[in-house]
Amino acid sequence: MIKKSRRLERKILRKSNILTYCVDTVELPDGNVAEYDVMLHNGGVAVIAITGEGKMVMVRQYRHAFDRITLEVPAGKRDGDEEFLTAAKRELREEGGYLCERIEHFMTINTAIAYCDEVIEVYLATGLRKTSQDLDPDEFVEVCEMDPDELADMVFNCEIKDSKTVAAIMAYKAYRDRSKLL
Repeated sequence: MIKKSRRLERKILRKSNILTYCVDTVELPDGNVAEYDVMLHNGGVAVIAITGEGKMVMVRQYRHAFDRITLEVPAGKRDGDEEFLTAAKRELREEGGYLCERIEHFMTINTAIAYCDEVIEVYLATGLRKTSQDLDPDEFVEVCEMDPDELADMVFNCEIKDSKTVAAIMAYKAYRDRSKLL
């Protein structure tokens, strides 16, 4: 049976507006001591927004870390202690330019479990109504609506690589396809 390690000390190296960078000193199950680099994150949300025509709302934006334009589901970080559901509605409106009649928790993902505690709560939004975007000053986002089957093909062709988006597309497609069988 695998046993948990025990954190002996945490040194905070740097805090930014998104992440806290730490080095943890840990006692391993066999008694040895090791150091782990850890990033702490306040959590985020992603929204699978489905139009009345069955299309998925997607956003294109430039991502500096990868120096490329990506295709993603609307998503973002929580503001302070903001409730995840509130953050999901906010991100759908701000990035996607939509309001929704119904929104429900769909799944939870850990994006980089080996070194970061980020949790993304994924929501399914339906009953969409178009409104205007309310982007942050540093956001430049283009919105499009796409067929989930086409998006799944893009995942398999390595055109979509963002982990939250891959998880959202594939989980929604499985959910939708299973629902058709019932």
